[in-house]
Parts: sequence; structure tokens; C-alpha cells
Amino acid sequence: MKIAIVGAGAIGGYVGAKLSLAGEDVTFIVRGANLDAISRNGMKLILEDGSEHIARAKATDNYRLAGRQDLVILALKAHQLESIADQLHHLLGPETAIVTMQNGIPYWYFHKNGGALEGSILKTVDPTGEISEKIPASRVIGCVVYPASELIAPGVVRHFEGERFPLGELDGSHSERVTRISECFVKAGFKAPVLDDIRSEIWLKLWGNLSFNPISALTHSTLVDICQFPLSRALAAALMTEAQAIAHKLGIAFRVPLDKRIAGAEKIGKHKTSMLKDVEAGRALEIDALVGSVIELARLTHTPTPHLDTVYALVKLLAKTFEEERGQVQLQRVA
Repeated sequence: MKIAIVGAGAIGGYVGAKLSLAGEDVTFIVRGANLDAISRNGMKLILEDGSEHIARAKATDNYRLAGRQDLVILALKAHQLESIADQLHHLLGPETAIVTMQNGIPYWYFHKNGGALEGSILKTVDPTGEISEKIPASRVIGCVVYPASELIAPGVVRHFEGERFPLGELDGSHSERVTRISECFVKAGFKAPVLDDIRSEIWLKLWGNLSFNPISALTHSTLVDICQFPLSRALAAALMTEAQAIAHKLGIAFRVPLDKRIAGAEKIGKHKTSMLKDVEAGRALEIDALVGSVIELARLTHTPTPHLDTVYALVKLLAKTFEEERGQVQLQRVA
């Protein structure tokens, strides 16, 4: 299968390398140091057992030269989608499918959901409507990303744990195209079940992201620290409870109880969330897809969210300060 990976960061690099090593025709759409490294040396993947593998995939920053693909995997963060939307058409043939791998509530959430809000556009994740216009939801296969990996150097990804990428058509059907993509992922060594309700799976992961990510970014604490400190554990539970109320109004059922979801995060241990890593590196924070979009859904469903509103205000101010000061924040151990 001819596959373009847009973005070769922690997840895009991991997915693209595995697909390439499995024999798929992979092209990374990347820029800067990553482009130079992959073009020269391929994408290096370091697995959990320490073994190193080189994927000799193609790399380019030119969408037109990459040409039409069978599958496009969007491995950018949600707030980066608008910046590439104009160029994506160069990759799309009549039957090209697009797999979205963004965290949080996706821009296509109300496409073919069958509810009262069918066709609505969420301003927090698609403020101008350009993403919906340029990346048609009719092409989209939803995906939830569970693996943890890190881009440790240009063209070098280290995989820590997990291999599950559930997939789903937006209308819940088991189409030929989603089956074909699932089989392609499985061949590469992933677990990629086709789900009847991809939105419920999105909420299950988001349940943790909307609570643990902003708390960790504000406090510089790992998952186990948040879960074992009574006050932060209670705050996480309050955020998740508010989100659950919103989701229930949208017809979402959670297959895991709240306490078990928190316990699962606690078991991960001294793990820094992606938002905390972004704080430490001075990168833009993934706030609106993880928290702002949930608050927008709360307003649409007339659901009070005092805890979410407060945490959102604090982490948005943090992001504003970072942008204005062009800074980053890391805790340093005092001797």
C-alpha cells in the first residue's frame, strides 16, 4: 500500500517505520532536521527490547512530489492540522483514505454521528472551518493512539510501550477500506481492531488526557504523583466526572469505571504526559483539542463544568506566557 505519513514525530515516526519495515511503500512528509536525517539515514526505530531497526522510507517536504497515495496518516497534533490543510489535496486520489491520529475531540466529531448536532463544526479545533473544508470527513477513518514513543533525535524514535491503534468508520460501518487498513496495520505488528463506535474509544482516552495532561503541565508532576496525592487525585476525578456528564448527553458509554481509569494511570508510574513534555521543551500546548473542545461540547449540551473551566483558564494562561516570553520550564534538582 502506498502510504504518506504527515509528520514524523514520536507517533508518526513509529507508525511509519513499522509500516515501512513490513514492506509498505511509505513516504514521510516532514521538514527541517527530520527531513535531512530520514533522507540520509532512514528512520531509526529503537524498540522496547533495545533492538534498532532502520526503515528506508522516502522523505520529502513537497506534497506535490509525493503524489497520490492509497492512505494518508495525519500524525500531527490537532493544532497543526490547519497549517497543512491546503497542501493535502496533492496526496489524494479518488479512493484515498485519511487516518487521523490526533488526541482529543476531532474536527470531524459531528460528521455522520446521527445526533441533533449532526454537521456542527467545533470552533475550538477548527476555528475557521478550513480543516473541515480541506480535509473531507468523508475520507476519514478515526483512530485512537495508545502507544508511547518519543522522538529522541532527528530521524530517531524510541518506542516505550503499547501497540494498539483502534480504527473506525465515522458511521460505525465495517467497510472494505477500514478492513484493509486494519489488516495493513496488523501486518506491521500493531493491534488495530475495527470498532463499531470510535467516538466512545476517543472519549475513553480523552478522559485521562483532559485531566492528567493539564494537571501535570501546571504542577510538573508525573502520572503516579498526581494519582497518589489526594488533592490532585480528587481534582482529576472531578474533571473526569464533568466530562462524563457531557459524554453521556452525547450518547457515549464508558466501558471502564472512573476509579479504574485513574488506577490504570497510576500503574503507569513516573510517566510525564505529552503536555508536560511540551512545557519542558517550550512547544505549543495541545490545550484546545484536549480541554477547550470538551468545554465547547459542555456549552452545546448545557452542562456545567466549573473544574474544567478553571483548569482550562490556568493552562491557557500558561501557554500565553510561554508564547510571549518564548520560554520553557523545567524543574531542576537542588544539590
